[in-house]
Amino acid sequence: MGNEEKFGNGGVGLDSSTRQEGLRLRVQGEKQQTLHPGPAPKESNSQRSEETQPKDPTHTKEQTQSKEQTQTQTQAKEQRDSSSIGRPIQLPRSLSASMLKEKLSKLAEAPMSVGSTVAKSYANVDSFPPLWPFLAAYYIWARWIDQCPERGGRRSHWFQSLKFWKYFADYYPVQLLKEVDLPPDRPYVFGYHPHGIIGMGAVAAFATQSTGFAEAFPGIYPRLLTLATNFQMPFYRDILLALGICSVSRTSCSNILKSGPGSAITIVVGGAAESLSAHPGTADLTLRKRLGFIKVAIQHGADLVPVFSFGENDIYQQMPNEKGTTIYELQKKFQAIFGFTLPLFHGRGLLNYNVGLMPYRRRIVVVVGRPIHVNKCDKPSLEEVYRIQQQYIEELTRIWDTYKDQFAKSRVRELNIIE
Repeated sequence: MGNEEKFGNGGVGLDSSTRQEGLRLRVQGEKQQTLHPGPAPKESNSQRSEETQPKDPTHTKEQTQSKEQTQTQTQAKEQRDSSSIGRPIQLPRSLSASMLKEKLSKLAEAPMSVGSTVAKSYANVDSFPPLWPFLAAYYIWARWIDQCPERGGRRSHWFQSLKFWKYFADYYPVQLLKEVDLPPDRPYVFGYHPHGIIGMGAVAAFATQSTGFAEAFPGIYPRLLTLATNFQMPFYRDILLALGICSVSRTSCSNILKSGPGSAITIVVGGAAESLSAHPGTADLTLRKRLGFIKVAIQHGADLVPVFSFGENDIYQQMPNEKGTTIYELQKKFQAIFGFTLPLFHGRGLLNYNVGLMPYRRRIVVVVGRPIHVNKCDKPSLEEVYRIQQQYIEELTRIWDTYKDQFAKSRVRELNIIE
């Protein structure tokens, strides 16, 4: 009984010898565990560091506060996100009036490579068969029926006065400088110099109302002239005609100047040959061999008005193409075959200032000089033509000398009439 009470229920139903043997085996097993202990469980680095470092109640309190702040911020953000659903987005009002005007000017300047844009649009329309009859009729009308390019154009005052052209002129900007009044009781021939790459200043000053030509010279209606090939491109020709731009042929000049007092034509005298000399900081003019516009002025009794555009050569960069180089020879051969040339130039891009077809934003000042009065003669002599030409060159040189220090400060050389 005593042994049963001592070992409890574990010895129920066993004799004393059996209980003693079991007790002996148990004691022996405990001794073996003491002499040969098993591998201890591994502790993690965090547990080891927590055990080795003394617990700081202040540090524990700061961790608790940090966790509570993080949870509060997360809940606030979720509330803001859920409350903003369905509401309009509020944009920052940081776009000033000047910045808006600048961006609109860039957008107005980008389409001025409009020839390629119109050509692509025409190609897309041409791929739509239902429109082919209308396109065929339009082509026949434009090619053989409509003679507006030779008869004074289809000038639209509304189109010339669009706000778009104001943004276009403000891009550079283009300014018109008037020296003297021009009475509207006679016709005029404006000679524009230099040609530049494209002649942006001529477009702004003489084909639109963006520079105030109508206010500066009331009663005078200029027609900017260009190559007849430009009127062979569908739809693009209609834009030119709405701007009052006409063909530079002798017939076109005669029809405009005979239309009455105040009629005027603007000829970019240097033409394609002069565009090859359009480099920033230069003013190399092709003029001495250009006698046709002087003859036209004498035959119609139209006063000659020299116009010099400061900055026209600065809005594009052109590859070096001095006389004697391979590029120059190829460009001259191209001009001899097709009647125009292709200057290798570049400007800036819409989002960069290094490479692109958009012109650089550099000021253009179009100075309208003093008129040279001529006497009407149907068949002027060569001596008379040269005499008027000399007066014309002298007046053009006077304009350059008067304003070069004001509008051509970055010039690399003086005015030069190369041929």
